[in-house]
Amino acid sequence: MDYRNTLNLPDTPFPMRGDLAKREPGWIAEWEENKVYAAIRKASKGRPKFILHDGPPYANGDIHIGHAVNKILKDIIVKSRNMAGFDAVYVPGWDCHGMPIEIQIEKKYGKHLPVAEVQSKARAYAYEQIDRQRKDFKRLGVLGDWERPYLTMNFSNEADELRALSRIMQKGYVFRGLKPVNWCFDCGSALAEAEVEYADRKDPSVYVAFPFDDPAKVAQAFGLASAEEGAIVIWTTTPWTLPANQALNVHPDFDYALVRLDAGRNTGPLLLLAQDRVEACLQEWQLGGSVIATAKGGALAGLEFRHPLWDAHAGYQRTAPVYVGEYVTLDSGTGVVHSSPAYGVEDFLSCKAHGLADDQIINPVKGDGHYADSLPLFGGLMIWKANPLIVDALRDAGTLLHTAPLTHSYMHCWRHKTPVIYRATSQWFAGMDRQPESGPTLRETALKGVEDTAFYPAWGRARLHAMIANRPDWTLSRQRQWGVPMAFFVHKETGELHPRTPELMEQVAQRIEKEGIEAWQSLDPAELLGAEADQYEKNRDTLDVWFDSGTTHATVLGGQDHAINGSHADELAWPADLYLEGSDQHRGWFHSSLLTGCMLYGRPPYKALLTHGFVVDGQGRKMSKSVGNVVAPQKVSDTLGAEILRLWTASTDYSGELSISDEILKRVVEGYRRIRNTLKFLLGNLSDFDHARDAVPLEQMFEIDRYALAMTAAMQAEVLAGYERYEFHPAISRLQIFCSEDLGAFYLDVLKDRLYTAGKTSIARRSAQTAVHHVTQTLLKLLAPVLSFTAEEAWKDLHPGRDDIATIFTELYHAVPAQGDPDALMRKWARLREIRAETMRRIEEVRSAGEIGSSLAAEVDIHAGPGDYELLDSLQDDLRFVLIVSRAAVHRSDGELRIEVAATRQPKCERCWHHRADVGRDPEHPTICGRCVDNLFGAGELRQHA
Repeated sequence: MDYRNTLNLPDTPFPMRGDLAKREPGWIAEWEENKVYAAIRKASKGRPKFILHDGPPYANGDIHIGHAVNKILKDIIVKSRNMAGFDAVYVPGWDCHGMPIEIQIEKKYGKHLPVAEVQSKARAYAYEQIDRQRKDFKRLGVLGDWERPYLTMNFSNEADELRALSRIMQKGYVFRGLKPVNWCFDCGSALAEAEVEYADRKDPSVYVAFPFDDPAKVAQAFGLASAEEGAIVIWTTTPWTLPANQALNVHPDFDYALVRLDAGRNTGPLLLLAQDRVEACLQEWQLGGSVIATAKGGALAGLEFRHPLWDAHAGYQRTAPVYVGEYVTLDSGTGVVHSSPAYGVEDFLSCKAHGLADDQIINPVKGDGHYADSLPLFGGLMIWKANPLIVDALRDAGTLLHTAPLTHSYMHCWRHKTPVIYRATSQWFAGMDRQPESGPTLRETALKGVEDTAFYPAWGRARLHAMIANRPDWTLSRQRQWGVPMAFFVHKETGELHPRTPELMEQVAQRIEKEGIEAWQSLDPAELLGAEADQYEKNRDTLDVWFDSGTTHATVLGGQDHAINGSHADELAWPADLYLEGSDQHRGWFHSSLLTGCMLYGRPPYKALLTHGFVVDGQGRKMSKSVGNVVAPQKVSDTLGAEILRLWTASTDYSGELSISDEILKRVVEGYRRIRNTLKFLLGNLSDFDHARDAVPLEQMFEIDRYALAMTAAMQAEVLAGYERYEFHPAISRLQIFCSEDLGAFYLDVLKDRLYTAGKTSIARRSAQTAVHHVTQTLLKLLAPVLSFTAEEAWKDLHPGRDDIATIFTELYHAVPAQGDPDALMRKWARLREIRAETMRRIEEVRSAGEIGSSLAAEVDIHAGPGDYELLDSLQDDLRFVLIVSRAAVHRSDGELRIEVAATRQPKCERCWHHRADVGRDPEHPTICGRCVDNLFGAGELRQHA
């Protein structure tokens, strides 16, 4: 007789090899065909809402690994919340307007196209990009409302965005003014704070002398009886700003010194600078001199100094007054700051505070970076090319004290990677410190909102708080074509808005709702203004794209009061439970959403913020095509499978940088295989088990099986707590340890004998299968948010032929049967596992010495003291099954635990491979042991514990 055919061996179609790259597209197609997302919505209907509002990726270019991390994390959270009993809706979105798309249209079709053509081509281009990105996001296994996403360029969203602008205007937050803003010459537009990055740049560092206009007044300020010629000295790394100088700033509380030089200069024998900077500056300038008098900065207020190019051209024969300013520092330079109000925020505020009117501000730099032709000496030059020429002019004028090249961190446009400047332009702003309706300022409301928000990780709070506390007014306007218009009518003479502006904006919004933003472009003012049309002009500015995405909580979720409809308000809710984006969004989407939420509704549009780090290679370097270390998610999906990307994302600590490389992915693949092998074993041993028919009641289950349930319940609690805190890497680690150590190295290892050799329908085997059923259900549901393809495949194999079970994602987490005192059971078996581990170590020593082959060829005697003896003895003969040996005996001892291992002399059973004295007891079955005979032809062996 071939006894192998009598064993209950595992049987499952679930393959050992996942062939993920080949098989995953089939699952995606099946999900779409079976309308799985709709099934999830149906199953979740009526549950408490959980809203993760999708931060819209920009509709330009293929997705990269950072996009993949972002979408996978969102998908894990949404799926885990659904399975935890929430109605977790996921509406993906895209950011569609703005400069990058406009640049693509310019590259493809050239500049200076009619506005209507730019808008038409930009809209078509955005749709193309969305289709490409959507396909790649779906390939990652992300489930959502892909057929009805939100797009910032949807007509309804564009119209509602204009309505949001109208509301914050009516609340008093919006104003128009001249102010220095971040300006990119290549964009030809103002930039948001989030669109500025920093990179090293080499510029000329110059120390420049501003000659005394009235030496007598300088002498008086320093308490000197007689007056001499001299100059006050400034330091700057932007010589191009000097032609627009209009003031000088000193700190009111610093001590300033008059230094008499050992050798005179063209500007006279005296130099004026901060006393604490005298020694360092004279050394750098290679000049000798001594301090003859000091005065506080406050005493210098009102003194006037001649422009350093006074002698170079009559156009510079003006003076610069001294203003006091507490932003002046002594870290470098001279303690005196030259002020060009058109090109610096502090400069602008200082000059305005001292009465300078907007029309008095000198602003020669045009939007393309060239000086106006009318500027003396440098008209028509690009400012960067003018820098060395200005230095030469200062040298010729005798006012250049010192110059040297300096490499420093400087503002750059994040799109063009070119330097940007502060440039005073007439723009529309949202005022950070304005008090609408006699309430708190926007800054105060936003800072309170930061404190009321939960942050994951916690350090995000301080970062966002600092950004809000220190940020300038928000420049809302942009000088672009592909964007939502700031649909105002402005009086041609006074510059004032039409008195019916809110009403007119609503009329424009209604047109945009039907025709898109193109409706504003084609609108004849007379259609709305009638006879007044000749007095007004249409505002040509568009809204900052951060306002587009920053108002999606209103235009998509519907806002707090639903006065703004919201494209998906019926299925979503305000505020969102969670916003999740990369850590750069503290200055981006988190930031703009916070400000618009506070302006519109007085609070943030989210309850919690989660940030993840950037992806770097295995050496910690940024991804770069030139370095050749870019890992494309499409390539990983097509070779290893998207499941591996999902597991890598979940098992990596996203709170910092996420490292990825071929070597790292290989390790992830190995981890995946261990999980898959565990699932294959579990499924294989449930092939003939029907829970409704075959399950053993808890009180009749073997003790080790009840321990497995307690162990599973404890593991599930840990994993779900991790999911609840959005801490996925410890949760995945716990799941992997459970598969490899708790199951693979212990429980399933012990269970094999009972599953394979016990009677097919015996309580011994059915008890094991009952436990395995609960373990499998629990494990698959916990894995489903992360290993979505694998869990779905295994779920289908667990329920063959069940058309009523469409997907695992409509399920809730498994309810593991509760038992009376699981903690006591856990403590007992934890100690048993410790003794088992020590026993197996001793067996391995004997095996390594060549005395035995497998552990079943061993007999074990354990000498145990009080406590351990009772523990081991409680298992009776089942102890040998726990230790996987052919004989195990426990002996009472007063000493420490002692384990003796010896080779058995008993014959080996052909069927179960145990070495037993009763092999051949039944002459009809001479090669198998007595218990195998009983299991095959009798009532079955007696076992209770394992």
